[in-house]
Amino acid sequence: MIPKPTMSTSDTFSKIDSLDALHDLYGEPPKGALLKVSPHLTATYRKWIEGSRFCILSTVGDEGTDGSPRGDDGPVVDIYDDKTLLMPDWRGNNRLDSLRNIIRDPRSSLIFMVPGSWTLLRVNAKAFVSDDAKLRARFAKGDKQPATVVVFEIDEAYPQCAKAVMRADLWNRNDTDQVPTVGEMMAEMKAIEKSAEDYDTGYAAYAEPKLWG
Repeated sequence: MIPKPTMSTSDTFSKIDSLDALHDLYGEPPKGALLKVSPHLTATYRKWIEGSRFCILSTVGDEGTDGSPRGDDGPVVDIYDDKTLLMPDWRGNNRLDSLRNIIRDPRSSLIFMVPGSWTLLRVNAKAFVSDDAKLRARFAKGDKQPATVVVFEIDEAYPQCAKAVMRADLWNRNDTDQVPTVGEMMAEMKAIEKSAEDYDTGYAAYAEPKLWG
């Protein structure tokens, strides 16, 4: 049985409820944190995104927010121009959380990562979902194409502060022996019929032919 909260945490902890109170705690951002923000891709921002195979897509919708990992075997997005990014929606689990959110609310954010680098690059954008035949064909892998392509119209782009990655020592660790496997989490939720071990050991072979399309 999964325990449920019995009391709202807003009744337990003090809560900051004004921007003035928040700013008093933190002070002003350094000048560079503001000057780095661009309304379009600069030459270096463009080069960074072209080298990124993985990002986190954040969206917002009627049911709340969603954060979705996105990855590819080359650049995770295609740069159409310095104000526009294209992302193929390759096969996932068909929950469609991100796509449903985008259709109802175009606000979205992307954080691009490159393994081994402390740097993160953020893009805030307005997005829409397209089933345009030419766009889909642009990302064809053999006889397979994405069902849709997400088009991001950039509002701003900038490199993210590296301190979080540095604090986590993200790329120099392997903590997999300290956390449960996906099979164990799925078994806890009674979302699989097989054992957790069978699920984990067989997942790569199951997923491989379904990575595209």
